[in-house]
Amino acid sequence: MIVLLALPFLVRVLAPPAKIANAPSAPEVFFPHIDRLKAGFAQQRQGKNASRLYMFVVGLLWLSLTGALMGPQLVDQFTQLRNKGYDLMLAVDLSGSMLAQDYTENGEQASRLQVVKSVVSDFVRQRQGDRVGLILFGSMAYLHVPLTLDTLSVRKMLNNTIVGEAGDTTAIGDAIGLAVRNLRDRPEKSRIIVLLTDGGDNASTIPPLAAAKLAQQYGIRIYTIGVGSQGPVPIPDGSGQIVMAQFDLDEGLLQKIADMTGGSYFRAADTEALQKIYAQINKLEKTSAETRSYMIRRPLYRYPLGGALALLFLLSLLPVLRKARYGF
Repeated sequence: MIVLLALPFLVRVLAPPAKIANAPSAPEVFFPHIDRLKAGFAQQRQGKNASRLYMFVVGLLWLSLTGALMGPQLVDQFTQLRNKGYDLMLAVDLSGSMLAQDYTENGEQASRLQVVKSVVSDFVRQRQGDRVGLILFGSMAYLHVPLTLDTLSVRKMLNNTIVGEAGDTTAIGDAIGLAVRNLRDRPEKSRIIVLLTDGGDNASTIPPLAAAKLAQQYGIRIYTIGVGSQGPVPIPDGSGQIVMAQFDLDEGLLQKIADMTGGSYFRAADTEALQKIYAQINKLEKTSAETRSYMIRRPLYRYPLGGALALLFLLSLLPVLRKARYGF
């Protein structure tokens, strides 16, 4: 499009105004009213000035339209520098049993999910420089937040979850398989799955130990956390009443999953037990994340286009202005 800028000048050079051949020389005439004649030539010179202004405006109009066609952009480039950190995939159980109220928080009775949200949110807040993702599972498992450095968003998304949104049963194997699929292409030695659940697997399409073996093949460590206390626990029954129910936590399965992958199993009988995982993860070797560059483009064509519209409006007013000033 930049070639179009020179088009009017090329036309003027290549196609100059035609000259009249053999034109007779201008005769010399004696004119008695010389003052009128001078006044007429002065008016003609004013007309030439108006014509020059007209051509100047047309030239600016051409430049503005061509500038809009060129599509100018304001480009901001942001480079995310190479940093060291972990690739953490959190898998949080949202099955119906997570409503059990066998924890206390700030001196008040709290559900398992409330405490998990509080502790995990605090854990995520400390993961500055780490890539953190979130998988929610119940009867099914799904990726709620992909791996990201934006830990604030992970915390907000976790705090907005509710029990039962992924179903009321527990699919531990599916959650591990989905986490492995999202971590397998990440750098080695820093790929970690943190699995929090309060029950045993009863809904997976992938057996939990088969999924753990897959994680082992990719060198992904799994830290498992068993949530809840033993024996009957209070839980809302859906009608506003609190009843006592017992949920069996398959600690043997969680221990096997952790042992197979080089992780650890934690029995979170209270809030403080959940926080022991911090020191374990911090001992691992961090790896470097790749450097990425982001280009943010803001189109600017509207500015020369707006100028062209203003010049076009001025061009339409020139005959009126010329007539008002020069009388022709």
